[in-house]
Amino acid sequence: MTTLIKNVSILTMDDEDRVLKHGWILLDGAKIAALGEGEPVIDNGTSVLGEGEPVLDNGTSVLDEGEPFSDGASALGDGEPSHCDGASALRDGASTLRDSVTPLDADTVLDGEGGIVLPGFVNTHCHVSMVPFRSMGDDCPDRLRRFLFPLELEAMTPELVYWGALYGMAEMLLSGTTTFLDMYYFEDRVAEACEKAGLRGYLGETLIGQKTCDSPDEPYGGFEYQKRFFEEYGGARHPRIHPIIAPHGTTTLSPEKLAEAHALAVQHDTIFTLHASEMDYEMTHFQEMGMTPTEFLDSIGAVDEHLLAAHCIHMTEQDLQLLKIRGAGIAHCICSNTKAGKGVAPMERARQLGIPFGLGTDGPSSGNTLSMFDQMRMLPNAQKTANHDRALFPARTIVRAATRGGAEVLHGKDYGFLAPGMAADLTLVSTEAAHMFPVYNPFSALVYAAQAADVDTVFANGEMLVHHGQLTRLDLAEIRAHLLEEMKPFQAAAEKYRDII
Repeated sequence: MTTLIKNVSILTMDDEDRVLKHGWILLDGAKIAALGEGEPVIDNGTSVLGEGEPVLDNGTSVLDEGEPFSDGASALGDGEPSHCDGASALRDGASTLRDSVTPLDADTVLDGEGGIVLPGFVNTHCHVSMVPFRSMGDDCPDRLRRFLFPLELEAMTPELVYWGALYGMAEMLLSGTTTFLDMYYFEDRVAEACEKAGLRGYLGETLIGQKTCDSPDEPYGGFEYQKRFFEEYGGARHPRIHPIIAPHGTTTLSPEKLAEAHALAVQHDTIFTLHASEMDYEMTHFQEMGMTPTEFLDSIGAVDEHLLAAHCIHMTEQDLQLLKIRGAGIAHCICSNTKAGKGVAPMERARQLGIPFGLGTDGPSSGNTLSMFDQMRMLPNAQKTANHDRALFPARTIVRAATRGGAEVLHGKDYGFLAPGMAADLTLVSTEAAHMFPVYNPFSALVYAAQAADVDTVFANGEMLVHHGQLTRLDLAEIRAHLLEEMKPFQAAAEKYRDII
């Protein structure tokens, strides 16, 4: 099936950050086939591309009010492409017009009505199943140790993890996210939810030196859990699931166990991610040892191209230099960082050094929402304020971090920007809301004005998962009902922490 999206501004996020101001994009199955500017002509004749409205025949339907989108893949290209019977003329990564013009042939056409198309957002750090914790203890200091850890141990179950994950994924889809990294417990149930929802997931069982809800008898049970996870989800049978290694933090595992975790990441050639340079007690612990958390990680050989360090609030110049030299990346979670009052990470310096970084929402407990729009707005505001410089972090840079930057730190090769042959992962943001008028700069509009509710349509792997702001594969009301039922024992257990939260 082929789907044409027309009458949109396209932010390709390619090497040149091209913007196709009056653009169209053609999806063919799970891939982008072509993209370009102007009004494509769609018929079986020899019409000239770029003139007039598309003409459709052979049963081609135009998506309009309430009409569902069909599965499709996309095609990007600069200029006026040709596409017939699912084939496109491509040269040097861009779609081109053949000597004899062939009109586009699309099964379904979507009029974007002047909206903005960009790659699907990439959430590089999340604990998606923690939806039941949302709004709990938002103003409580050190809540991680005071009630989050104990309540997880007592009340988190496989079913609660599954329905919490599915709810969180629905929330991410509705706000334009198509790829995410998750670290939590019962991660096989998160994988089940991910495949049901249709997202791309980088999933890691939390490795930690204490008893957990899915390893209640002994510490470090996550190691065996994750090994089994690799056996189940590490092959081609689950192409949208990418197992990773996810130790909790620099102080919640022994040095020996952290080194073992890193060795597993190297063995499987996958991401090694953990909370780093985040907590005050973490910084005090390593100061007493005469080093920083990053220097400690480097001393055990864990700072390399596999490392994706989350938060990085208190990193020094020397720490950043280490990340740069070793080829590591950063998952920046500005909303949860500032909500916790821990400070503003040195992201301007990281950007200057060329350290790859993406944005992360953190969990629904820490950052409250799973919307990348919140991260995009908060990041430049925090950096401009901390550095007293309005010119820092232009909007284009922010959108890049939320899309292609995230793909780069996750080592994704076929998503993150829009070009022929790339995965058909994209988001259409409506510009019809009052707060979206006028749009002089689409990057600025996305960063400073747009909201999750402005997301109109989302494609992941060529499948339309959101249309006109509604989920097409998932039923949010049904998910919420199941989640509420599974939360009853959890809510009862939480009552003992009433005075804290």
